[in-house]
Amino acid sequence: MKSLLHIAAAILATATLAFGSEGWMTDWEAAKAKSKEEKKPILICLTGSDWCGWCIKLEKEVFSKKEFQDFAKENLILMEADYPKKKEQPAELKKQNAALEKKFLKGGYPTVFLLDSEGEKLSDDLGEFGHDPEKWIVKLKELIAKAKE
Repeated sequence: MKSLLHIAAAILATATLAFGSEGWMTDWEAAKAKSKEEKKPILICLTGSDWCGWCIKLEKEVFSKKEFQDFAKENLILMEADYPKKKEQPAELKKQNAALEKKFLKGGYPTVFLLDSEGEKLSDDLGEFGHDPEKWIVKLKELIAKAKE
């Protein structure tokens, strides 16, 4: 019984590390592998989910909207690197996110890039692009089309 509980806890921890918010992965290596496998670019968002007002607004007004989620499901691998102040994270997730922050953070939060499956930038920072999901979709379609050329 004890080992069954350990297995269940391990599965839950793995699922938590792989996926954060709805549809957003939190495991960088898994996101790159999925991007390569599905031939979809990665949309990475560096966020302070529980303290950054602009991050919370972007999540509420763009990323959580049905039209954005439907588009993302078909066209993107979503990767969230979160830097919370109130939530505790596993040490390995903190370490991974610190490396992502060092590589990608430009100025402040949110920082959002479209990346290829190797983690190379396909866009400039989209973090201040706005709060209209339709405009995000149009911009991402342009960037995806350009990357395929």
